Amino acid sequence: MNNFLIAMRRATSLTRASNLVEATRVIQALLARRPTADPRAPTEPVTADTPHTRHSKPFQIDPDAEVIEPREEQVPGSRERPDDVGCHRLRKPLGETLRILREGRAGSGAFSSMPSLGLPGLARHSPSPAVPSGAQFLARSYSCAAGTRGYKLYIPASARGEPRGLIVMLHGCKQNPEDFATGTGMNAVAETHGLLVAYPHQTATDNASSCWNWFRPADQKRDAGEPSIIAGITAELMAEFDLDRPRVFVAGLSAGGAMAAVMSETYPELYSAVGIHSGLAYGAANDVMSAFSVMRGDAGVVLSHPQPRQRSTPGVRTIVFQGGADRTVHPSNAERIVSMAIPPGPHATTQTETDRSAGNRPYTRKIFRNAEGRPTLEYWLVEGGGHAWSGGDARGSYTDQRGPCATDEMVRFFLESGGR
Repeated sequence: MNNFLIAMRRATSLTRASNLVEATRVIQALLARRPTADPRAPTEPVTADTPHTRHSKPFQIDPDAEVIEPREEQVPGSRERPDDVGCHRLRKPLGETLRILREGRAGSGAFSSMPSLGLPGLARHSPSPAVPSGAQFLARSYSCAAGTRGYKLYIPASARGEPRGLIVMLHGCKQNPEDFATGTGMNAVAETHGLLVAYPHQTATDNASSCWNWFRPADQKRDAGEPSIIAGITAELMAEFDLDRPRVFVAGLSAGGAMAAVMSETYPELYSAVGIHSGLAYGAANDVMSAFSVMRGDAGVVLSHPQPRQRSTPGVRTIVFQGGADRTVHPSNAERIVSMAIPPGPHATTQTETDRSAGNRPYTRKIFRNAEGRPTLEYWLVEGGGHAWSGGDARGSYTDQRGPCATDEMVRFFLESGGR
């Protein structure tokens, strides 16, 4: 029996009974790998054992990944778009577990006392990225029936009024657009190639840890929730700068990587390629408990053997980066993303390369080509890399300066997909 699930069920039961102190103690003990007294009682019945992956070392979970559902409010003056992208709010109530967790935190802050992982760079303020002469880094906002999000837009001086394409960058938990732009260095690379970069902003109002709510069913579907807002930002910029799908891309880190996967599945007509760094597969979780489990690598809880996707719409080319020593999002999640994106057909091929980065980190790169010989999927596994943007800038949070540069490789991969 999976002790993690047993303990989480017990914590949920205790929260339902308004015993928040004991529920917090159970979760703290679980994260610290301490035994709890009588872990099976009281709890909801478990109907069957769930398969899970055994690890040589325990994988910790950032307890701040616990999510608060935002208030349901109609945004005054919300806009309707003629192309009907990103407009309709179809949110349904979450399950009993999420409501209990939300009410418990809102009422007493029970989960705020849980220990953090102490990852470097989380608490420090990172400066805004440098903006070269002639370029702009603008603060904007987008509203639709699903809500409002601010975003930063980088307009490169090199574009000369005709940008080559657009990259939508989705930050991770406890990050913001300025921090993410600084850490990834995406603006500098975009300047070189004449690309726009949009950074939608998820705030603590939308999620207690500023995470994108990738695991909530209401935020995993088209024309609903956060995907409709991100799609709306994308469609608005495509119209403003006269961009077509082959020149539009989406990427993200951690929770942002998981939401990038959601966007590629729910709006494949908008994005020609997706970059997922330390993220999770679309549909990998449907509530807080399953999110914790899949982050730990207990894949069997939700998905056991994902199959390559089959679509009538154009496929979204995919590039995946993952740290082999990531203790927040288990590397098996990257394997699952890759499994779902492998090009179908008997004539697809795979090429494997191994090398070391300039910072002396070994890595393995797999290139998957479809029957026409076109690369549609890349997977970079960085040995020794943690939960951090590979090759990033130390001034930003969640960065690994020693790894191969994920920013350079993603942009190179994106432009191979049709950017002019």
